Amino acid sequence: MTKGYWVAHVDVDDMETYKTYIAANAAPFAEYGARFLVRGGKHRVCEGSSRQRTVVIEFDSYEAALACYESAGYQAAKDLRDPVAVSDLVVIEGYDS
Repeated sequence: MTKGYWVAHVDVDDMETYKTYIAANAAPFAEYGARFLVRGGKHRVCEGSSRQRTVVIEFDSYEAALACYESAGYQAAKDLRDPVAVSDLVVIEGYDS
């Protein structure tokens, strides 16, 4: 089965409030088997533009990645994030050669 991924680029305006989102997303991420591959960290933009933070999360399948995003638990967490951050988020199917 091909894995699914979330790829997010995020600008955070209030890190203290954003931490409540991080705490709230832990339960839905655990429920759907999310594994963080990238969570912020040192980076260099070599082409184009980006946001302050890049996050890459792996799921066992594309369907699980979508289900997590659409879950009530994640949407409740997202409601905490939205007032203090601007995000670009793509849910994408992995490449299985």
